[in-house]
Amino acid sequence: MNTLRNKVQLIGNLGNDPEIINLESGKTLAKFSIATNESYKNAQGEKVTDTQWHNIVAWGKTAQIVEKYITKGKEIAVEGKLTTRAWEDKDGIKRYTTEVVCNELLMLGK
Repeated sequence: MNTLRNKVQLIGNLGNDPEIINLESGKTLAKFSIATNESYKNAQGEKVTDTQWHNIVAWGKTAQIVEKYITKGKEIAVEGKLTTRAWEDKDGIKRYTTEVVCNELLMLGK
C-alpha cells in the first residue's frame, strides 16, 4: 500500500506545447499543463463543465518522449506524484506551486 500514498492519475488535453529545458547536467526537463473536464447538471438542469488545470513536469526519457510526440491539444494520460515547491520571487515574497511529477505517460486519441 505504500505505493498508493502519493499517486496521481490524470487524463486531459495539453493547453500549450511543452516547454523543454536541457540542463547543464545533461538532464532533460519537460514542463506542460493539461486540462481535465468534469460535467454535471446544476440546480436549473443546465449542463456545466468544470475545467481544472494541472502543472506537469517530466524528467529524462519521459521528457524526451514529451518533446518528440506531445503537442498542444493532444489528449494524454499521466501518472505520477504530487509535489509542492517554494521559491522567492524578485520582490522577496515566498511563492509556492504544486505540480505532478510524471513517471508514466500514455498518448491517447489520434
